[in-house]
Amino acid sequence: MSASQATPDTSRRTFLTGAAVAAAALGFPTVVRAQGPITMRWQSTWPQKDIFHEYALDFAKKVNDMTGGDLRIEVLPAGAVVPAFGLLDAVTKGTLDGGHGVLVYHYGKQNALALWGSGPAYGMDANMLLSWHKYGGGKELLNKLYASIGANVVSFPYGPMPTQPFGWFKKPITKVDDMKGMKFRTVGISIDVYSGMGAAVNALPGGEIVPAIDRGLLDGAEFNNATSDRLLGFPDVSKVCMLQSYHQNAEQFEIMFNKPKYDALPAKMRAIIDNAVEAASQDMSWKAIDRYSKDYIELQTKDKVRFYRTPDAILQRQLETYDAAAKKRSDNALFVEIEKSQRAFAERAVRWDLDTNVNRRMAYNHYFGKPAGKPAAKKA
Repeated sequence: MSASQATPDTSRRTFLTGAAVAAAALGFPTVVRAQGPITMRWQSTWPQKDIFHEYALDFAKKVNDMTGGDLRIEVLPAGAVVPAFGLLDAVTKGTLDGGHGVLVYHYGKQNALALWGSGPAYGMDANMLLSWHKYGGGKELLNKLYASIGANVVSFPYGPMPTQPFGWFKKPITKVDDMKGMKFRTVGISIDVYSGMGAAVNALPGGEIVPAIDRGLLDGAEFNNATSDRLLGFPDVSKVCMLQSYHQNAEQFEIMFNKPKYDALPAKMRAIIDNAVEAASQDMSWKAIDRYSKDYIELQTKDKVRFYRTPDAILQRQLETYDAAAKKRSDNALFVEIEKSQRAFAERAVRWDLDTNVNRRMAYNHYFGKPAGKPAAKKA
């Protein structure tokens, strides 16, 4: 049929076909914009003032920007919809579309979740543990674990944390016996680690720790890092912090989506999320180095906090009490399977790391030394 023979209907079909081709060339977001953006309501497990909540906002902004606004994630602070420890249930049920927290906060549902960061990780740091998760079988094991407890979520561990302090105390801890009878806050399998040293442990979310110390409900506590601890008010209730510990030397964050909501997203958006997780992971590490190092100095100079290095005898006892706690979970098949996988990965990864990377202490002392009066962690 010639152009002169075209009817109004055929002309309309030709126009629609051309419009469809043009839309395809521009990609799916064109269609999404016509329908309106996809929105998700999230909650973090952190108070709004904590830098951890800021990390959650950073991830959401990356996704929002990378999708050109076609996916909009709104992040609420802990307690806005559910308590911090209720995040997994809320995301599974679809009460929330997603959230930001740590895997150990779900420890009560399956104690094998503690192996993602609560414990010595067989000498691995948090970045190594994330390497095991992505390349050493951890992702598949986490999917299996979540399926076993009916958690209908898609989980992305990310954001390696530095070694966390042993804790904040009223006076320096010089020996294991100093922990006996102490009312102390920690979470996950670290509860067993500190209990094994004689402490009476209470698991509390971040925002409740300082008020509990202030009211005398706790004698000491650990949370995470110089910036979070400062923002949450730890120096208002304690002036002694013990650095270095094996109770959580390899923890990372968790980004979580409701699985039906995530699976319904276009493939292009899911790919953006996958890559945004890794971009946010690295950006978080860079921000942490900058902010934590500044607040470490501020805590000493402005808040008059004294830092001490945790004695080796206490560190050794932590390893022993962790081993005892892990042995008690030998009847948990998933715990044993995950532990075996981590140990195999750690044996080669940590050996490579120790043999390859130079200790930075010599270079630091060479260039900066320790002039008299300069704040530094002390030996307890």
